[in-house]
Amino acid sequence: MPAPDHVLAIDQGTSGTKAVLVDSSGAIVARAGAPVALGTPRPGWVEQDAREIWASVRAAVAACLEGRDAARVAAAGLSTQRESLVLWDRATGEPLGPMLSWQDQRTVDDAARLRDHGEQVLAVSGLPLDPMFSALKARWLLDHHGRRNVCLGTVDSFLLWRLGGGHVIEAGNAARTQLLDVREGAWSPALLELFGVPEAVLPEVVPSTGPFPAVRDLPPLRDGTPVCAVMGDSHAALFAHAGWRPGQVKATYGTGSSIMSLGDPAAWTPGGLCLTIAWDDGGGPAHAFEGNIRSSGATLTWLAGLFGTTPAALAGEAAASSDGVHLVPAFGGLGAPWWDDRAVGLISGLTFATRRPHVARAALESIAFQVEDTVAAIEALTGPVQTLLADGGPTANRTLMQLQADTGGRVVARSLAAELSALGAAHLAGRTAGVWSPDDLEALDRPRERYDPAEPRDSRHARVAAWHAALARARLQEETAHAAL
Repeated sequence: MPAPDHVLAIDQGTSGTKAVLVDSSGAIVARAGAPVALGTPRPGWVEQDAREIWASVRAAVAACLEGRDAARVAAAGLSTQRESLVLWDRATGEPLGPMLSWQDQRTVDDAARLRDHGEQVLAVSGLPLDPMFSALKARWLLDHHGRRNVCLGTVDSFLLWRLGGGHVIEAGNAARTQLLDVREGAWSPALLELFGVPEAVLPEVVPSTGPFPAVRDLPPLRDGTPVCAVMGDSHAALFAHAGWRPGQVKATYGTGSSIMSLGDPAAWTPGGLCLTIAWDDGGGPAHAFEGNIRSSGATLTWLAGLFGTTPAALAGEAAASSDGVHLVPAFGGLGAPWWDDRAVGLISGLTFATRRPHVARAALESIAFQVEDTVAAIEALTGPVQTLLADGGPTANRTLMQLQADTGGRVVARSLAAELSALGAAHLAGRTAGVWSPDDLEALDRPRERYDPAEPRDSRHARVAAWHAALARARLQEETAHAAL
């Protein structure tokens, strides 16, 4: 029998789960996916069913390995959505209540009540006090669904429990909970007390290479197959870009967007960027600067629904210019680099000449503007960023990629690998299992499509300034309303 020399990677994301099988050359030889529904029972509430997520993992793995020899799989790796949170029964493993999505905003009022502690939270966790992160979700789940004999964890923690029964969490995912001391890599007693979360319900923090429980009940994968790597999806994408190399900055475009670069914690200053743990491959945590945008691809999805079309069709009909129209997608406030949960969504610059293609263009521009604002914030900490590495579904839109290059005045290198987060998890798992050496990973082919900026400098600066004026309007709305009262 051939020796095990393949790696199976499972990428559990907001809209679905993907499974990819990677051979010893680094090529994807099989892939499959299963969708996952998103529920919005009330305005601002966004939740998923953890049972459905587990079912989607099993379905994706079964479809990916159909007709394949599962004995060839040397190791498995996981990449997962990050801040979403699950509460489950410690004895049965059954979820208690919904999984609260990273997009969920039901704890906005709780965040407001803790504003006086914002500086402390940011200094310890590296994250601004915001409902996107897991800590406020943790208290909500515990208060509404019980605190006795329960386990609390992010998606990676829940899946690892279902796979092998251990209650652990990978360091990079733990860093997104807002309960971790980001420099120490351990749960912070001060933050646990502030958010009302007992440490007993939380998982053990482990490196990105484990130890993790081995696979169980994931046919046709053999029970006992080792799980050799776990990473948050954005972190895994950075790893697949060879993000350990100096000066690499990547933008992952999806429902929202994550812009990330490795960085020295000593250089970080509290502001528009998060300080997080990218991964810990056994040699200690690699820290990163990150900016999180709440709505990028989701903006196109929303606008397409409003117009009764598809996101791809809407993007395809975008005009060459927005003709002064701006769309600020602050559906639940703004993320990086503003972190303003009071900002409101708006469309400005409308005239009688405005048509649907202008608004479609404004939606595309809103993605490019938000990404560029965040890249500029990273650049202020790390030095000049000449090339932006791009990945994720929306990057297939060439208009958006050229717009991104023009908006930032920098080269955009778009990954041609569609499953980059899964590949990152596969690369680390394969290296840990001995399928590849570090030199092998350095030498892997990473095909990219290059976009060079073509817009004149003055035009670019004028567009960015107009965007910032629209942002200012979105951020002033609530203050103006309160003043009028």
